[in-house]
Amino acid sequence: MQYPLISEYLAAIREANDNLDKLSHLVPVLDKYGEPYRSSGAFAVVFKMKDEQTGKYYALKCFTEEQEGRAEAYRQIAEELEFVDSPYITSVKYLEKELFVDSNCENEEFPVLLMDWIEGETMETYIAANYTDTHAMSMLCYRFCKMAAWLRSQSFAHGDIKPDNIMVRPDGTLTLVDYDGMFVPAMKGQKSPTIGTKDFSHPLRTIDDFDETIDDFALASIALSLKAISLNPSLLQTYGASDRLLFSAADYIDLSKSNTVTALQGLLADEEAITLMSMFLLANAKKNLSMCSFRLFGLQKPKEEEVWSTKVTREDLENAVKDEFGVKYSKDWKRLLKAPKNLKGHYSIREGVKVIGNYAFELCRSINRIDIPDSVTNIGNNAFYGCRSLTNIKIPNCVTNIEDNVFAYCRSLSNIIIPDCVINIGEGAFRNCNSLISIKIPVCVTNIGNSAFWCCKSLTCVNIPNSVTTIGMGAFFCCI
Repeated sequence: MQYPLISEYLAAIREANDNLDKLSHLVPVLDKYGEPYRSSGAFAVVFKMKDEQTGKYYALKCFTEEQEGRAEAYRQIAEELEFVDSPYITSVKYLEKELFVDSNCENEEFPVLLMDWIEGETMETYIAANYTDTHAMSMLCYRFCKMAAWLRSQSFAHGDIKPDNIMVRPDGTLTLVDYDGMFVPAMKGQKSPTIGTKDFSHPLRTIDDFDETIDDFALASIALSLKAISLNPSLLQTYGASDRLLFSAADYIDLSKSNTVTALQGLLADEEAITLMSMFLLANAKKNLSMCSFRLFGLQKPKEEEVWSTKVTREDLENAVKDEFGVKYSKDWKRLLKAPKNLKGHYSIREGVKVIGNYAFELCRSINRIDIPDSVTNIGNNAFYGCRSLTNIKIPNCVTNIEDNVFAYCRSLSNIIIPDCVINIGEGAFRNCNSLISIKIPVCVTNIGNSAFWCCKSLTCVNIPNSVTTIGMGAFFCCI
């Protein structure tokens, strides 16, 4: 059967009241250009529709390619899901010859699939926007694993688990979409219509693999990837890609040669990472997880994110504790508050510190090296202002924002490593760093603030990635 073009479907949906049969009460939701709101994939286009009487929104899926047995498959899927009460699944209804389309096809009436409209964004989009937020990624991993445990306890399977087929609602809950490859018990003994997406599917999966375990490998792979990213966000930049997470199809073929697997070994001090790695290895060896309990997906819910302020108050300083060098910390040793101005030579910040406070090392003119532990997530503004003997420094991977004036007037600073997770370089961040010769702006940075590199007179090379959308006033003024 030949199907219409997307443009032909678009014309039909514009006049939905005339062209739909049983669903003629639905009207298209329009985008900012006045056209029906839609999204398209490899085999279909989906329109957002509204029932104006009830105010409820629906997704109307129109197919662009033939799939043998589609009508019977969706009849069986609809029957299976009709009484499934779960936010992880949405209802589906397949309607044959529902939409009239004026096209060059032999037929004039075409089938549609009606589903509830899921507000939110795909997990792929969510991860791209939030992967540097360790708490957000920990919550996503926790919620995904809860969904995985639920799905493995059911008698059906989705068939093509991947981030693009999972919606993240505004409240963070997850819902599976796109049921073209779903298995339900009524299909037992049939061939699978798909073998899944290669970067999330077992390398030996064939169309003969079609039962309730076909999601196991993808669930294990994604769960492990999410956990790893929550522990070390830079892994996504190093090993990920726009349409997958940490693993590629090539990794699955021979895990002993996988650079991703090698990198993940550094995270195995984490108990949950070990469990998820074990499940992934088992799924890779056996193609499914039938030998282990779905309860192994039961991760501990992340604690509410602690807010570590860089602002240092008089009360903070009065209640502070000091180390042997006279550097003041909060009583829990999580915040470095203030260093004495006579601090000199080489200083190592204590392990476990989360925050370096505003003005913490301001005008410590004799210190030439500072070691910052990986536990640090926030460095306050003016933190190293005027440290004129400081020659080089490495910013931890969890820091996403270079605050205002943080390294201003560090005249001897010749080398600095900015992690890939940084998205903002604040105003005057490297102002008057006279010895800085070259700088590589990380690939995630979107903003370079006013006067960021003002009077960096030795600067000869700057690499600015395509991610940068704003360069502030005087950002490179007097870089002669």
